[in-house]
Amino acid sequence: MKKMLLGFVCCAGLMLAQTAKPQNAFTPDEIKWGPPPPFLAAGAQVAVIEGDPMATSGDFTIRIKMPDGFKIAPHFHPKRENVTVISGNFKVGMGDKFDESKMMTFPAGSFAYLDPEMHHYAMASGEVVVQIHGASPLKLNYVNPSDDPSKK
Repeated sequence: MKKMLLGFVCCAGLMLAQTAKPQNAFTPDEIKWGPPPPFLAAGAQVAVIEGDPMATSGDFTIRIKMPDGFKIAPHFHPKRENVTVISGNFKVGMGDKFDESKMMTFPAGSFAYLDPEMHHYAMASGEVVVQIHGASPLKLNYVNPSDDPSKK
């Protein structure tokens, strides 16, 4: 009887361990959105999924939620940026001048990586959520410094 009870307790413990949600996993309703960092214009929202994007080193994952028409002026990053479109249509163009006619549209499920120093710009077509992961620190260097919202 003791062996049977012990076996039941062990099996129950294994089943609970298998169904318990890990602390490093999130459902959409658990993601906490907040205001964007100063280098993004007001109107967007940001959620830090893991890591610290502003740390001097380490990995990070963030999500950016942008309203329809939200624009990010031409910029580049000192480190590689990996972008996954979670929802909506994200428009991206390459170069030093914002030109909507030269942008490609990336629907939900799309992925792109941008190597350091690649000049690009972006725009939300409808509400858009993108996930960005990479190595900290996350920095946006605007091609035209007057486009930087943190300097306004």
